[in-house]
Amino acid sequence: MEIGEIKREIRKEVTSFKSDREKMDEAYLRSLMESIFENWKRYKRTIVDEKTQEKIIREIIDDFLHYGPISEFLSDVSITEIMINGPYRIYIEKEGRKYLTEVKFDDEAHLRYIIERMIAPTRRRVDESFPYADFSLPDGSRVNVIIPPLSVYGPVVTIRKLSHLIKNVDDLIQMGTIDRRMGEFLVTCIRAKINILFSGATGSGKTTTVEVLSTYIDEEERIVTIEDALELTLHQEHVVRLLTRLPNIEGRGEISIRDLFINSLRMRPTRIILGEIRGSEAMDYIQALNSGHRGCLAVLHASTPEDSIMRLETMALYAGLNLPSWAIRKQIASGLNLVVQHEQLLDGSRKITYITEVVGIDENNNVILKDLFRYNIEGRKDDGKIKGKFVALGLPSFYGMLKKKGFDLKEDIFKE
Repeated sequence: MEIGEIKREIRKEVTSFKSDREKMDEAYLRSLMESIFENWKRYKRTIVDEKTQEKIIREIIDDFLHYGPISEFLSDVSITEIMINGPYRIYIEKEGRKYLTEVKFDDEAHLRYIIERMIAPTRRRVDESFPYADFSLPDGSRVNVIIPPLSVYGPVVTIRKLSHLIKNVDDLIQMGTIDRRMGEFLVTCIRAKINILFSGATGSGKTTTVEVLSTYIDEEERIVTIEDALELTLHQEHVVRLLTRLPNIEGRGEISIRDLFINSLRMRPTRIILGEIRGSEAMDYIQALNSGHRGCLAVLHASTPEDSIMRLETMALYAGLNLPSWAIRKQIASGLNLVVQHEQLLDGSRKITYITEVVGIDENNNVILKDLFRYNIEGRKDDGKIKGKFVALGLPSFYGMLKKKGFDLKEDIFKE
């Protein structure tokens, strides 16, 4: 019998035990598998050498208690992304660069078993009727799964890990994501309840920035978060977390981000944090900004501050209210204060490349944007790292309001 076949048989025998799976610990599993091997040896079914036996026991313990072959990657804080392209090709991202690993699953059935372990606590599902799913692991890592026939070469799993090493603005500064002036300004904006849109491509660091800046929200505030997969971890006491729901097998019962956002406005929130704007909820978000809800934070996928405004306008049109574009732009300009643009550069580093103020609207009903800070790329160093610097470009128009509210932000930080 080959090792893969032995593992399948052992796994099947362990699974057949009626013990409460929640009570299974490493000692119990090890004892159980050693007994199974001993029985095999006694009846001369299969004799496995001690080294191979230990390897099989270790791997099956990882299958039952952790996440199989990728357990080591999930516990490695230096790895930011795990990409599983079928059972035999597993890539990781480390320091912004992607590498093919030597780690493999036994076969597609083994990979499917680990997927089921991941998704089971979330009460979501991935099967022929729902062949893709988004959900989060207990540590906040975000998982996307897509299975055949939509993926040609077997199940594809993408795990984006949240960095628990980045806890405050000083950590972002140390990593070079922002400089100290930008950090001081963003923290002041959070405390002053400025409405901020966090924009960027997938994996550019938007969620990390939101999570870091949210730590500066006052403990007395009532915070409502709305997500389609639990990613944000807030440390304040008074936090209400809302999660979307997929339709059931009959196609009923779906609760969308828009449904939750509309409901959140009736929950007396001091702050609303929207995990991602991706559809018609953009209209409700824009209207909330103009109805006295200050300090709203939201995430959106866009490549520049200008694109983020355009996407916000386009998605607001999905709401079907038949408002003219100029009316939507006017509401955006009136309610939104800042766009914080993120980018992952060619060397893998993540930067906040723009902090841009939404100033107002011009005579042609176009939204006026003004860059307050920008990251200027100057070239590449000999080691391939991007060479550049953060520059300040001028005072925000709401600087006087910050002063009146008692925030002592020095003018010097806006001067180059």
